[in-house]
Amino acid sequence: MPFIPHTQDDIRDMLTAIGADSIDTLFDEIPAGLRCSGLPAIPEGLSEMAVNRLMQQRAAQDGQPLCFIGAGAYEHHIPAAVWEITTRGEFYSAYTPYQAEASQGTLQLIYEYQTMMCGLTGMEVSNASLYDGASALAEAVLMAVRANRKSKSARILVPAAVHPYYRQVAHNIVKGQGIALETVPFCTEAGTTLVESLQKYEGEDITALVIPQPNFFGCLEAVDALTDWAYAQGALAIAVVNPLALALLKPPGEWGAEGVDICVGDGQPLGSPLSSGGPYFGIMCCKQAHVRQMPGRIVGRTVDLEDRPGFALTLQPREQHIRRSKATSNICTNQGLLVTAATIHMALLGPEGLQRAAAASHGNTAALVNAVSGIEGVEVMFSTPAFHEVVLRLPKKAGEVLAAMAKNNVLGGYDLSREYPEMGEAILVCATETKTPEDIEHYAASLREALS
Repeated sequence: MPFIPHTQDDIRDMLTAIGADSIDTLFDEIPAGLRCSGLPAIPEGLSEMAVNRLMQQRAAQDGQPLCFIGAGAYEHHIPAAVWEITTRGEFYSAYTPYQAEASQGTLQLIYEYQTMMCGLTGMEVSNASLYDGASALAEAVLMAVRANRKSKSARILVPAAVHPYYRQVAHNIVKGQGIALETVPFCTEAGTTLVESLQKYEGEDITALVIPQPNFFGCLEAVDALTDWAYAQGALAIAVVNPLALALLKPPGEWGAEGVDICVGDGQPLGSPLSSGGPYFGIMCCKQAHVRQMPGRIVGRTVDLEDRPGFALTLQPREQHIRRSKATSNICTNQGLLVTAATIHMALLGPEGLQRAAAASHGNTAALVNAVSGIEGVEVMFSTPAFHEVVLRLPKKAGEVLAAMAKNNVLGGYDLSREYPEMGEAILVCATETKTPEDIEHYAASLREALS
């Protein structure tokens, strides 16, 4: 967005209007001892040409390695139009749309986003997003405790195959509220959560069961059986999903006999670049029956006195808007800019485009598995069908292998030894639609060299 600096005349006029002698006068209430006398580490100003060259040099230091890391953040193709439109001043500078009469464009976009997310997840209601997938899971846990009034235990079953960072964030947010997150182990052969592993909880007071699809290892869970088990125990079902995968897989609203109660995930695959870890945005959808317990805000479509369509915030369950005791969350805003990008991204690709991107990602991962399966000592750990990530067991230390591949400008995967030491030397690898057959062959050659 263009920056137009103030001229000296502008500054003088503004100071005169407020009755101040100088800009320093505006800060005279700050004690002299707290003021910074200078910024010695900041270099002198440079010309535009010099700044441009410096920034290009800094950007080149990052390099452009071939990335096969997924683990919750994925390298997808983003059409150029997505961020060209997203960074228009109308969207780029927009904030919370409290004044409906001045925010119809932003409100309509959020309404369209909610509609798209409901269509993608098969759920009845979507909010206007949360911070990221991890905080969305934490909010879903809190929401489930409020919504499942028959349960008094505040016990949430969380499979070990849920993203470890999601589990850590959820624990940190809910641990002070008397909520117990109980870990359910995964099958070491299938890489998924077996219904049989839940039998010991049958007959007990369980508030909710978390169901990932696909799980952290890329494996596809038996979501119908897990959802039905939750309902049979009087527990709510919370889905944690990859939104791109839903272009191919059964939506959570149709899992089991009744569908899940709450669906969350990270929207990063929908138009958000990797960008050194963010910002991203969190998805949250639910059944209509639980809408009053949903955090964030919801935009609705209505008509005015002259029967003209319009949009307004219809649900704002935050302590800033209602009595604190009635608030569902202290979530202070939605990730509006990322939601804008996601809405434009989905509108440009459409259902067919999303399906093709998901199918291409799945196909490239299968090709990657074929390319490395002939390397001595490399094996795919789990037998269950996967989406676009797989776990490979290596005959050497995973960290050393990945470091060697990085020297060849290949980011070879995510080392699982810290979160899952029981797996031994294992890495999580991902191939999206951005990878070519040459990229996959280069990966296999780099892995082979690192192991030799």
